[in-house]
Amino acid sequence: MRDILDLDRYPLDRALSREYSALILQCQAELDATGMFNLHGFVHQAALVRAAAEILPLSERESYTHQRRHNVYFSDQVPGLGGEHPALRLFDTVHHTLCNDQLAGTVVRKIYEWPPLVAFLAHVMQKSALYVMKDPLARLNVMDYRPGEALNWHFDRSQFTTTLLIQAAEQGGEFEYRSELRSDTDPNYVGVGRLLGGEDQDIHVNALAGGTLNVFKGRNTLHRISPVRGTRKRLVAVFSYYDRPDVMFSREERVGFFGRDA
Repeated sequence: MRDILDLDRYPLDRALSREYSALILQCQAELDATGMFNLHGFVHQAALVRAAAEILPLSERESYTHQRRHNVYFSDQVPGLGGEHPALRLFDTVHHTLCNDQLAGTVVRKIYEWPPLVAFLAHVMQKSALYVMKDPLARLNVMDYRPGEALNWHFDRSQFTTTLLIQAAEQGGEFEYRSELRSDTDPNYVGVGRLLGGEDQDIHVNALAGGTLNVFKGRNTLHRISPVRGTRKRLVAVFSYYDRPDVMFSREERVGFFGRDA
């Protein structure tokens, strides 16, 4: 993996070293302080170029155009909320998705499945173990955002979300987020509604360059990707890990996100 990842800067292959322990502590501190951490330059530039060259033609030929109108929960009904509640405001999302079964042999697939990366993330998240997802479509995705396209406000299903930016857009395509808007015990529907109505100014932008690994608390962090501008596509890989083995999406979820069940 040394020709793909900068393991001198990020010694994921040396789990018993002092440098590895220091990196774990640094990432944990950033997670506690901001709800996320970034490993800038995690992937070597040459490997990024190779990854983009693999993905771009695949996306042109085979990607699923994910276009939907949705609320932040990706659910038509939320217990305790009427249909007109501000937290259920609808937004439009459009991007193009490649699934795990379309990415065999690619650079991003090698990174996603590399055991030292999975172990490192488990240590940072203070989990006894993490597992790659079993779902044949959802475990690894690459999202292709073209000019004018965006992923609108939403919460994620998992506690932590791990992404790798392969190629940044010329303009736009920025990761915008609001940390600690809700918790596992308090959905804070009022606060969610205020943000969606433009009344919450505590929104941050995480400006990322290609090659950055980003981990954030996606389940309770409201976030979006702003519309892409310019001619260069935004390419980002989404790595799905869980603290239990054999996690699968339902048939309805696979069809909703990927347009197919198998």
